[in-house]
Amino acid sequence: MHISIIAVGRMQRGPEQSLMSDYLKRLPWKHSVTEIDIKKQAANTEERKLREAERLLTAVPDGAALVALDETGKSLTSRAFAGRIDDWQSTGYSHIAFVIGGADGLHSTVLQKADLKLAFGTLTWPHMLVRVLLCEQIYRAWSINAGHPYHRD
Repeated sequence: MHISIIAVGRMQRGPEQSLMSDYLKRLPWKHSVTEIDIKKQAANTEERKLREAERLLTAVPDGAALVALDETGKSLTSRAFAGRIDDWQSTGYSHIAFVIGGADGLHSTVLQKADLKLAFGTLTWPHMLVRVLLCEQIYRAWSINAGHPYHRD
């Protein structure tokens, strides 16, 4: 399995980057992190989201399952999330791409293409913490599917 995390914005050195790196190092799957940085900001929200969407979708590998992190998405338990990843592996997916939009969220073109719209609850999370939460949940999903004792019900 190959995991791609594709996100708008650059993560600076600090505790969030350290935590994200720690979870990714534990993960036996191949992984990559692509940061989308748009230098010239659009005048309005819709145009900004569209520009971000174009760059995000271009970075998604062909044939990858696409997971869009979105506040209106499904809130899954860790076991259900692990089950979804296991289902994708069983049906022949070898790559999962997770996309995280900018401060205004994802454009509808990304959401329409997503195989799963995922929410981390109804709270608003800072984008850099979302990356950490995502990496931890990906590692937890691997541990559940592998029978590793990291996850406890």
